[in-house]
Amino acid sequence: MPSSISSFERPIPTLPWRGLGLAVVLLTLTATVAWEIRCRAWGYAPTLNDTSDLWAQHRRAVKPDSIVIIGDSRALFDTDLDALEQGLGRRPVQLALVGSCAYPVLEDLANDEQFRGTIICGLVPGMFLAPAGPPVENSKNALKRYHHGTVAQRASQQLGLRLEEHVAFLKQEDLTLAQLLQQVPVPNRADFHAPPRLPPYFYTLDRDRRARMTVQCEHPGELQDRIKHDWIPLFTPPPPPSFVPKEAFLKGMGEAIEARFKAITASVEKLRARGGKVVFVRFPFSGELKKLEDAGTPRVGPWARIIKETGAPGIYFEDYPELASFDCPEWSHLSGPDSVEFTKRLVPHLKKALAP
Repeated sequence: MPSSISSFERPIPTLPWRGLGLAVVLLTLTATVAWEIRCRAWGYAPTLNDTSDLWAQHRRAVKPDSIVIIGDSRALFDTDLDALEQGLGRRPVQLALVGSCAYPVLEDLANDEQFRGTIICGLVPGMFLAPAGPPVENSKNALKRYHHGTVAQRASQQLGLRLEEHVAFLKQEDLTLAQLLQQVPVPNRADFHAPPRLPPYFYTLDRDRRARMTVQCEHPGELQDRIKHDWIPLFTPPPPPSFVPKEAFLKGMGEAIEARFKAITASVEKLRARGGKVVFVRFPFSGELKKLEDAGTPRVGPWARIIKETGAPGIYFEDYPELASFDCPEWSHLSGPDSVEFTKRLVPHLKKALAP
């Protein structure tokens, strides 16, 4: 007896399918164009997303004798690759990452037996010594994509580059549904404290991973003020967790930071043993953020200790009038034009620090 399932037929209604298909296409195009117009009205412009795939692409470009820039967003914003290429004779590979701890990248390069080049390492002590948390995870995620990325992911990255260069709403850090939902204000309560807000879109990125502050942020206004006040909670250490005794927590943090100091020295020595060089750079910062960082991680603390224990040269911007004269519009990064001029003035100090 034939199964009733095998004899089932789905009736297809007689409808104007071509017209419906055309209506769907037109509605989608209209909504897409409207969203693009709205995003541009908010101040967004087409620019690349700084994805782990883009970072991994540049990590793969590192040659044994490359000059490599690592660090957080200050090393990304404040260095101009053209000026460095002109001054140092080779174009550096930009591997600095926004909101990251540079140590995992330093360790990765130190463990790469083929690499014997030069590392320009931007150093923000509070982030460089972070034993865990988002800064460390940002670097580890990028390294994971470099070591384990698939062919499909590389192909997707190339397609994404072409779209992002022309479409403003493809800004993953701000305009995805998940990010927009995070902007809904949620009040703190007994067992919940809202995390600090991340700064909104205020820079562009090109295929060389050169970051440039937007014109809107370079000048005083609502955007600049918002970013300034976002830095303070982001750079303020969170309170110890309530479920761990304070003494035990502080002891654990101290041990983790001590281990990091030793690991930094070991990585620098490993690079130096095969002819590599490292120079640490403290890039400009200003305003209320400078007061906060200077109080929490004074120069005589982590910076001085890292320079002493590694034996690597260090360039602290405040030591040189020509580097200390720059002001950061939003307290943490240089404007586009200033980043070019700062890099030109930095080059002689890099040459001196890296001289045999």
